[in-house]
Amino acid sequence: MAFTCATGKHRRPSRLRSTTARAAGMATLATTGVVGALAAPALAADNTVERTGLLPVVSLGDAVAEKIDAQAEAQQQAAEDAAIEKAAERAAREKAAALAAQEREAKARAAREAERERLNAFTSPIAHSYVSTGYRTGGSVWSSGSHTGIDFHAASGTAVHAAGAGTVVEAGWGGAYGNQVVIRMADGMYTQYGHLSSIAVSVGQTVAPGQRIGLSGATGNVTGPHLHFEVRTTPEYGSDVDPLAYLRRHGVNL
Repeated sequence: MAFTCATGKHRRPSRLRSTTARAAGMATLATTGVVGALAAPALAADNTVERTGLLPVVSLGDAVAEKIDAQAEAQQQAAEDAAIEKAAERAAREKAAALAAQEREAKARAAREAERERLNAFTSPIAHSYVSTGYRTGGSVWSSGSHTGIDFHAASGTAVHAAGAGTVVEAGWGGAYGNQVVIRMADGMYTQYGHLSSIAVSVGQTVAPGQRIGLSGATGNVTGPHLHFEVRTTPEYGSDVDPLAYLRRHGVNL
């Protein structure tokens, strides 16, 4: 029996449709791993797939993803570097602050030590002089029968210095001692400076070791100008101790 075609002609699929279909097939094969074996012959047989734009789009997507990943890594690295730099700066500031604190403490310690040394420093009441009359020397010239202090050789007007740091408790006329100054020392003892021609300090004043407190003279009961120097346990007469031993105990050699 003979078959006849219907009126009209069967139309071939357009080149665009066939090309698109092949490209889609290639994409499917690529996802299944078959494209590795078939891609080359298929493309060799018909290179029209290159004009579909499908495979280039896939390649472009990979490139963009790699670029984004690279940017993310760079940003992360930059953030880590910034964090490291901030940590280093913070550590440097903390170290500088610690060093400054140590320096301040060292200065304060040095100042305290200097103050202690100043308070503990002693000097001779008359510079470059010598003892002309010793402690407990006997004689009728003293009402107690003996000398209650020591006398330093000094011409009238010679500067008289505080033997050590202390506070002035008496400054004025002292009867037989003439013009006198009595200082309560930092160690609790008292020093007396008698027969002064003038007084340069007042009661309540704090004095430093070696500070000038007056000038030597011949006021009171004396036979000539000199400095009478006593050391006492109280500010009162009769509580005297050996002045030379006291000064030597504090480093003053006479």
